[in-house]
Amino acid sequence: MASTADIPKTMKALLKETETESYVYTQMPVPEPEKDEVLIKVDVVSICGSDIALYKWSEMARVIATVPFIPGHETAGTVVKCGPDATMKIGSRVGVENHFYCGDCYQCNNGMKEICINMGQYGHGRKTMHGGCSEYSIVSQKYLYEITQDLNAEEITMLEPLGVAHNGVERLKVKDEDVLVIGCGPVGLLAQRVAKVMGAKRVIGADIEEWKLKLAKDIGTDIVINTKEKDIKEVIMEITSGTGIGRICECSGNATMLNSCFSYLRKGGRVVLIGLTKQPLHVEHPLPDIMFKCLTIKTVHGRRIYHTWEALEKMVADKEVDVDKVITHRFPMSQYEEAFKTLFSGSACKIVMDPSK
Repeated sequence: MASTADIPKTMKALLKETETESYVYTQMPVPEPEKDEVLIKVDVVSICGSDIALYKWSEMARVIATVPFIPGHETAGTVVKCGPDATMKIGSRVGVENHFYCGDCYQCNNGMKEICINMGQYGHGRKTMHGGCSEYSIVSQKYLYEITQDLNAEEITMLEPLGVAHNGVERLKVKDEDVLVIGCGPVGLLAQRVAKVMGAKRVIGADIEEWKLKLAKDIGTDIVINTKEKDIKEVIMEITSGTGIGRICECSGNATMLNSCFSYLRKGGRVVLIGLTKQPLHVEHPLPDIMFKCLTIKTVHGRRIYHTWEALEKMVADKEVDVDKVITHRFPMSQYEEAFKTLFSGSACKIVMDPSK
């Protein structure tokens, strides 16, 4: 077993012990890797929109998580110790694939590990209590993506949400197409940039927040629409000469926006649903807006393992995507309450935390 001599016996971590709001900031033993497990020193962890549900322990949290657990599924780390069956080199820099696939089900055996029927989730208490909001973390070697390019820790942790955006945009087949991305949160903004890199003709970003639309312009989005001020269907039909938009990437999770988007999607168009819609879906005119349009509707959950990671590592290393543009706040993990308060306020895009501080 490979190891380093300077690993401490205890570590700082956030812990969800009970089904109540917030976390406990605590000291706990540094875990010992067994079998093919790897101990990583967590360099940085970022907060995802789904972490709001976990923090507040909402109805959604009860579906996706099990106490006790350490939160944080968007994680970059450095290998410091290996279990007896693990072969990674000490010092390797890694990202965590948080969809813990079983390797035996139909999906795993047919190239769909990201939607494994027996899936556990890192940072959710499903099959492991470990997560990235800790100074050290245990992860099975098969769920670690080893970085080979010159990426910094923040770029590595952003490969996880960037991978969701890439997975959705890739399924849209955007080359030479106009692409509308609804929602300019972190994944929506990243989807807009990925669409440009993958050859979209024009990328349109839509949101209700002007500061988010400014971020969209900053990352290279061609047209932005403030849907509080303009009717999105009127704008889309105008800029497409009445044909409708060929590709829609729905990242807002807003049921009203999703329900209405089919009315301005072009015949033969494609739509991918990324935002987590929690209300019922209702299409007012299903025959003209869906059935007679011969549409392709896709959904995504996570990244394609490990195709997406490989594509994005190169994309970020080649400076085609600058993930720093969507990181608006940085906190020491000891100030986690302030970090989540900032997220709840709606004034942040992506927030990263340093577990060592």
